[in-house]
Formats: sequence, structure tokens, C-alpha cells
Amino acid sequence: MGGNGSSGGAAEKRPNEQLGSWFMRSGWSKGELARQVNRRARQMGAHHISTDTSRVRRWLDGEQPREPIPRILSELFSERFGCVVAIEDLGLRSARQTAASSGIDLPWAGPQTVALINEFSRSDLMLGRRGYLGTSLSMSAGPALIEPMQRWLVPAPGAPGDQASGLTPIPAQAGGRRVGRLSGPELELLEQTTVMFRKWDAQCGGGLRRKAVVGQLHEVTDLLQESHPEPVRKRLFGVTAQLAELAGWMSYDIGIQPTAQKYFVLALHAAKEASDRPFGSYVLSNMGRQMIHLGRPEDALELVHLAQYGSREGATSRTQAMLYAMEARAYANMGQPKQCHRAVRMAEETFGEIETTDGDPDWIGFFSEAELNAENAHSYRDLAYVAGRSPTYASLAQPVMQKAVDLFGRECAKPEGGHHRSYALNLVGMATVHLLQKEPEQCVSRTVEALNVAKRLRSERVNNRIRRTAATAARDFADVADVTQLTERLAGELPGDETAARAG
Repeated sequence: MGGNGSSGGAAEKRPNEQLGSWFMRSGWSKGELARQVNRRARQMGAHHISTDTSRVRRWLDGEQPREPIPRILSELFSERFGCVVAIEDLGLRSARQTAASSGIDLPWAGPQTVALINEFSRSDLMLGRRGYLGTSLSMSAGPALIEPMQRWLVPAPGAPGDQASGLTPIPAQAGGRRVGRLSGPELELLEQTTVMFRKWDAQCGGGLRRKAVVGQLHEVTDLLQESHPEPVRKRLFGVTAQLAELAGWMSYDIGIQPTAQKYFVLALHAAKEASDRPFGSYVLSNMGRQMIHLGRPEDALELVHLAQYGSREGATSRTQAMLYAMEARAYANMGQPKQCHRAVRMAEETFGEIETTDGDPDWIGFFSEAELNAENAHSYRDLAYVAGRSPTYASLAQPVMQKAVDLFGRECAKPEGGHHRSYALNLVGMATVHLLQKEPEQCVSRTVEALNVAKRLRSERVNNRIRRTAATAARDFADVADVTQLTERLAGELPGDETAARAG
């Protein structure tokens, strides 16, 4: 039985109703599921796994498979349904994972953080041509994600040095490490490089420069393996945190979610070493956004609340307003309108307290009036869907989304460019509002505008939203000529899903 990946315990077996439910909704046959498990196992290097139809039937009857089968099933069902389907959601037991295999529960200490980021970025660069690291990673959700992240705020016990990071500073010559010779101008250039990468991402999408960001991240962690004075060390960790976050954000944008989550976690660790709680809160907010995208709004709310707690001191009004807006998105997707309205109001009021951009770091500069309106409009739009396509919430979303579209459009028309991806996403958002309001022609018009912007980007997130919006329009308004023409146009103009094949 060693090659079938099952524990084989025969006592007191009952049908696994949870696994059975997910299986029935998937539309797969037992043979198809077995083939997919075997294929994924081979990708992971688990060549001893050989599953067949009878083995799938035994799992449905209550047999508990051995690792890595539970993790493989979690990945397959998550991809099938577009949300995180945890191992426990399938009624399966998972072996307790080590820090290295889970990718989430990592040691909160500087040297380990440097080593982990260095190794992960190196592997990402090496495997980029043959397949993403996502094939060997699994998403974490629920307590397995939230509990390790809570330790971000806990200093390491007995650390006499840097209490914010929990790490004792290493003397210049300690441990035989080579002493770094990094000049002030060189450090400033590294910091400016992250600003440049961030601008490219906003204008071109995550697929164009992702590998360049990962390569720069790897180089910076090489520098961190040298010994530096404490102020230089913290600034280097700050650069590392921002590059890791950006690598995660770009990975999220092109659809490789496990890789994105791993980079976000590593960015949070680096932010702690940099003693930069506001940026750590920003990383947590992006992890929350990813959880909303994957259908886990409760996890998103936990992450945003953790971010808000951690940013009570040091965060600017712009950062706090962004966190309130993300809180509203989580509440909207949980179907809690009262709490959503309150968070929207707090986001607007806090944004109104911004007097100047002088005190804002570059990474929060994206959260403009356009972005504030975009987030709040999407909260109302999401409420509309959760409430069964409520016309009331759709009417709330319409003027706010229109304002966001107008503001992004004016910004992108400037010679220096703007946030083209955000412009495309909000054009699609406007199209979905028109669908909720049963206005198919207007939906098509906005979708075509989004398509014209998307063709200048490399963002699978934008492409997928356009595809889903067009598919919904085709389902609800199949007899409308404009909708039919849009479907035909997308088939010829919008590239297929290439995220598993390559990225820049």
C-alpha cells in the first residue's frame, strides 16, 4: 500500500461528506480526479503516488489519505473553485507541517529571514522557465495563516538589542562575516530602484518586470549576509521588505497565488527587521486583499485588523484610510452592511485629514482620491452581489465607481502616465455595476474600454475580470447583439491564461 498515499485505517470509517460535496460540485469523475492527483504528484516529485478510481472511492467512503495527497486535493479543489479550499474543508487530516514546508510559520529572526528570502528568490529565478514555485507550495488560510502572522507584533523573548525586531544586533566583525562597504549613495540608489519598479508595475502590470524585481531582491539579500552598521542594516531590510512585497504583488497580479503569499510573508518578516510597522501593515493589507480574491473574507478581516493594531503608531492618515477601506471590502464580502458602511465612512473621514503628501512614504502614494473611491465603490458592488444582486447597493456603487473611473482616466491621460491597471480594473468594475443594473449595452461599452487598456498591460488579474464579466453578460443577456459581439471579440483579442507558463 506504500504507493497509494493512503493510511488504510479500516476502523469506524464513515463516508466523507465534506469531500463528497466538493467532489460532486466539481463535475469531475473519479477517474479524472485520480489522473489530476497523479499529475500533480509527479510535478511535486512524489513519483511513488499512483492513484486510481477505486482509491478515490475509498477516500469518499472515509479513508484518510497520507501526505501529500491531502495537500494535492486542497490545491486541485482550490483551483477548480477559485477560492481557498483548506484540507480541513475536505474533511481530511494533514500532517503537521514544518516551518520550511508550510511556507508560513517561519522563525522571526534576521539571519533566518535573510536566508529564507535568498533561497526562495533564487529558486524562483531558477524555476521560472520550467514552471512556477506555486506547483510545490500550498496556500495557507484560517488559523494556519492568522496565528503565525500575529507573532509579527511579539518581540522575541529576552532580546536585549532591537526590541522592535526581536533580534540582537550583530557586531561589525561578529561570526566571521565579511564587513559590508555600502555607501550612502549606493543605498539611496537601491531605495530609488524600488520606486521605479513600483511605477512600472502600476503602469504595465505584474507580468512585465516580475523577474527583474525577484533578481534585485536576491541581490539585496546577498548584501544582507554581510555585516553592516545597524542604521544601514535596517535600511537594507526596508529595501528587502519592499522588494519582497512587490514580488508578491506582481505574483498575485499574474495569478500565482501560493508564490505571492510566500513573498508577502517574507516581506512581513523583513519589515519587522526594519522596525517598519506601517509598511508591515501595508503587507498585511495586501495579504487580506488576496484572501478576499480567494473567497476568504473572514481571514481578510483578521489580517486587516492585525494591520490596524500594528499601525496605531507611525502610520500616516493615508495609510490608515487605506486600511479602513480594506476593512470595508472584507465586511462587504462577509455580507455585513452595517459594519461595511461604518468602515467606508471612516476611510473617507480619515482620508479627509490628509493635509500634504510630504510625510507619506512612496509605497502608500498609490492611495489617491481615485483609489479611495475605487475601494469604496467595490465594497458597495460586492455588497450588491452578496445580497443577491441588490439594486440598492448597486445604485450606491454607481456614482462612486464613476468618479473613480473619471479620476483614473484623467491621471492616465497625463504625459507622465498613471495607474493604468487600476484604470482598467475600475472600468471592469463599472461594467459589473451596469450588469447589476440590467444595462447590458453600457456593460459592453465599459468592458471594451477596459480591453483597450488591458492590451497594453501584462496583468492576468485584469484579463480574468474582463473574461468573467463578459461571461456573466453572455449568460444573462445572450439575446443582446452587443453582448454577442463582445464574446466574439474577446475570443480573438484577449490572450489565454498564460500564468502557469511564463512571466516576465
